[in-house]
Amino acid sequence: MTDSSLARQVNDVARLTGTFTLRSGRTATEYFDKYQFESDPVLLDALAEQMAALIPEGTEVLAGLEMGGIAVVTAVGRHAKLPCAFVRKEAKKYGTARLAEGAEVAGRRVLVVEDVVTSGGQVVISTGELRRLGAHVDHALCVIDRQEGGAEALSEAGIQLRALLTRADLDAYKG
Repeated sequence: MTDSSLARQVNDVARLTGTFTLRSGRTATEYFDKYQFESDPVLLDALAEQMAALIPEGTEVLAGLEMGGIAVVTAVGRHAKLPCAFVRKEAKKYGTARLAEGAEVAGRRVLVVEDVVTSGGQVVISTGELRRLGAHVDHALCVIDRQEGGAEALSEAGIQLRALLTRADLDAYKG
């Protein structure tokens, strides 16, 4: 499967039109419904295989952000043969009461994995939390960069964004 066929498939299954409120609070007329590609095992596996090639050298742990990043990080981890951590938006109050479940992040080079990046807000917040736990984080990887300021916001926080697909890639197949 080629990158262009992946872009076409993601565009076809995940691009919705209408009025949508984004996590940032902004309103958009288009929305990339990540659950449409995350719930398709064949498409998710193809995306993960391509994303594994984008992992920076020296990465020791992949950290998927709740909730959509969890499916993506698990699939990417399978291809990269790297352990995964699952990062909550906030630590739960029961059980282990941990923010990051799974692989240990303290003292390790961690790559944050997200599904769609728009403003980059949640990646910046979660990266800050991971750094407070002792993780070394300087990169993030996503399936789709909406190209709406997220990469710039991440750069300001010392995080380089790598994206498998960009909005421009998907716009080539916009109907």
